[in-house]
Amino acid sequence: MTTRRIAASALALGALAAGVALAQTQPMEGAKPMADAKPAVEKCYGVSMAGQNDCRAGAGTTCAGTAKMDYQGNAWKNVPAGTCTTMRTPKGMGSLSPLKS
Repeated sequence: MTTRRIAASALALGALAAGVALAQTQPMEGAKPMADAKPAVEKCYGVSMAGQNDCRAGAGTTCAGTAKMDYQGNAWKNVPAGTCTTMRTPKGMGSLSPLKS
């Protein structure tokens, strides 16, 4: 009788340990792993330096690194969400929409 009780306890303890180990290695459904989490960003126009924009600098340009001058109004840079309109440049504040250069 004691052998059965010990065996049953060991089996239950083993199942519990396996469940805990499985729960630690598999993410919850719909949850993203922390390493994949990316900070929120927004496009901020008029804050990039020449050749350092993230993408599109107006008509006739391709993508990243094509801004011809500092603080070009139609060139944008990714910045942390909520900070664009507080960024001060020699030409004014950053903008969430393209500016006239």
